Amino acid sequence: MLQRHSLKLGKFSIRTLATGAPLDASKLKITRNPNPSKPRPNEELVFGQTFTDHMLTIPWSAKEGWGTPHIKPYGNLSLDPSACVFHYAFELFEGLKAYRTPQNTITMFRPDKNMARMNKSAARICLPTFESEELIKLTGKLIEQDKHLVPQGNGYSLYIRPTMIGTSKGLGVGTPSEALLYVITSPVGPYYKTGFKAVRLEATDYATRAWPGGVGDKKLGANYAPCILPQLQAAKRGYQQNLWLFGPEKNITEVGTMNVFFVFLNKVTGKKELVTAPLDGTILEGVTRDSVLTLARDKLDPQEWDINERYYTITEVATRAKQGELLEAFGSGTAAVVSPIKEIGWNNEDIHVPLLPGEQCGALTKQVAQWIADIQYGRVNYGNWSKTVADLN
Repeated sequence: MLQRHSLKLGKFSIRTLATGAPLDASKLKITRNPNPSKPRPNEELVFGQTFTDHMLTIPWSAKEGWGTPHIKPYGNLSLDPSACVFHYAFELFEGLKAYRTPQNTITMFRPDKNMARMNKSAARICLPTFESEELIKLTGKLIEQDKHLVPQGNGYSLYIRPTMIGTSKGLGVGTPSEALLYVITSPVGPYYKTGFKAVRLEATDYATRAWPGGVGDKKLGANYAPCILPQLQAAKRGYQQNLWLFGPEKNITEVGTMNVFFVFLNKVTGKKELVTAPLDGTILEGVTRDSVLTLARDKLDPQEWDINERYYTITEVATRAKQGELLEAFGSGTAAVVSPIKEIGWNNEDIHVPLLPGEQCGALTKQVAQWIADIQYGRVNYGNWSKTVADLN
């Protein structure tokens, strides 16, 4: 059987071919962990350090296609030392969350967006694509096995990490003939234990996170490791993260591993502007970014606000800060949802970003965080953003 999928990668549309059997959730095999664990107290949950009792694995080969999905006890993987993931970075991943709702159900937040992005990442590095809905079903079954480990309470959730790696044996760069898709889950608490904590950024132009025609818009592990050294260098100078700049114009692209938003005031018209960089292939197509833009366009008064995806530079930010036109700034991502910014180091000076009096964020940052949390925790229904995967009643 020959499966054809059409994916749009940046400005290019490509036709991907996946040989053999398609991914089929109905073939799921479940081997239960004989030693189920008990939920940890919420205060002991450290982000990404505690894992649930089970994992999902699905092998793939060019000859046979997708193999049998298997939910089994969480454990180590066994790979040949020559596997292409180790030598040529055939690896991609996703990050999304599931939440307990007041109706005592567990829902995933916008999983269709993550699956679509995962397929784009896979196609870009010649790993197999799959039917998104099938992996969503399988992930739901995985969560159902460990539903007692999904933490309860505002700020608490189950972090979900789907990953795909090339497992072909042998040295030499080429298209992988074997791969493994697996999913692990981690109960997590609030990214900021004591609420919002605004961060200081260093505007970084001496290192480049991504470039046109590259893979900056794909969620590949190879995009992350090179960012650590500039982050450590910024930390030595007292900054928590990098504000990534690009090109001779020094356009603002992302902050750390998050998308970034700025709020400006137009003193001539009196309108406020929420601005973020456009999707030009150099920034990640963030699910939280899309959620912020969608909610802002839906809920903010267009007579008072402009919502724009456009290029803007560190020079514009610095100039408008001096003119009193910089109102606030924040990063957006799955882990923290929104991360407020209070200062940006640039040209041996610090650009001060206003915060609400006595608080660690701006007014819109606070509002956006509340909008999204209300949807994630089931207090507000919004479109089809929440998908129920388990019932605890």
